[in-house]
Amino acid sequence: MRQQSGDASLLRRLNSAAILRILRAADEVTLTELARAAKVSRPTAEAIVEELLAEGWAEECEEELGDRQRGRPARRYRFRAGAGHVVGVGIGGSTIRAMISDLSGNVVGSRSVGVPYEVDAQERMAAVVRLVEECAGGLGLAAADLAAVGVGTTGVVDGEGRVVKSVRLRDWTGLDLRAELGKAIPAPLLVENDMRLAVLAEHWRGVAQECRDVVYLFTGNRLALGLLIDGVPYRGAHAASGELGEQPNGNWSVFGSVISYAMAAEPGELRAPSDMAEFAFERARAGERDAAAAVEQFALRLGESLVTVVNPLDPEMVVVGGALARGRELLVEPIQAYLDRVCLYPPKVVASELGRESIVVGAVRLALNHADRTLFFVEA
Repeated sequence: MRQQSGDASLLRRLNSAAILRILRAADEVTLTELARAAKVSRPTAEAIVEELLAEGWAEECEEELGDRQRGRPARRYRFRAGAGHVVGVGIGGSTIRAMISDLSGNVVGSRSVGVPYEVDAQERMAAVVRLVEECAGGLGLAAADLAAVGVGTTGVVDGEGRVVKSVRLRDWTGLDLRAELGKAIPAPLLVENDMRLAVLAEHWRGVAQECRDVVYLFTGNRLALGLLIDGVPYRGAHAASGELGEQPNGNWSVFGSVISYAMAAEPGELRAPSDMAEFAFERARAGERDAAAAVEQFALRLGESLVTVVNPLDPEMVVVGGALARGRELLVEPIQAYLDRVCLYPPKVVASELGRESIVVGAVRLALNHADRTLFFVEA
């Protein structure tokens, strides 16, 4: 909501924010309904709505033919979601994705660009800035017109948007990403760890919408976790929650069965661990017994990695995300069977349906959360 003039009373601004929130939550609402919900007089509600109409935050609903036949109906209003927009960005090792949405979370544009692992931090950040500008420009906006920009990145990210540590991206450790991007993006900017945004996305638009306690397992050429506790992504004492670090038997021991299978099946092929897993998935679906056994063993190892988190946290759901979520039932069913056997209260295991977009969707939600706090609430 646009800041009103300095002589406007605090009570007026509080009432305006309250009416705007009610408009946003309702499909359509009359002045009488607004006044009742906001606990203000009808003339006060009418004056505030007129201001919101003039500023573009609200719009009057068109009458339907049936309404005219019954006589003059009460005027109805709704929130104008297109009055503001946010952009979410997901920074990956080889791809950067961006989405722009209106203030109701409706995605109205997207962009992506390939960025090689070996590029330096300045070039990677420049690609982020270009994507944000392109997303805004696609709607005839400048970056300064955006209500907020949310950015998700790999690595340990502190509360100020600094990358404390990253083992995947060149020149990323120690980077004050929020400050550096802020030099070129003149909009409120938020930076968060990618796994926290992935589990936030599952809670908002994914398979975990009805759950408040969730473990998100990212599978790909790395393994990582996102934790949702009581509906809020968990950061941890050092903002390092979900970082698995060096595993006792080596980071790639969980991939041992699919690596062995792929190397035996096609000895001359050099693949990344996740590619070997997908190769085994394909052969398993084709009915090859050795491939099926390798995949089942891989899923069991994932289940064993999860149980030390699942038992003490007692989540409602485990979401398997990342590139290997495409394995779906080949992973989900053995993990579910294992957790059913060893957990006091086994969570439901589900494959993510957001695919590669989970992080950028979470970044959009992060930006929307900021917009909610700044546009629809007034500090007393």
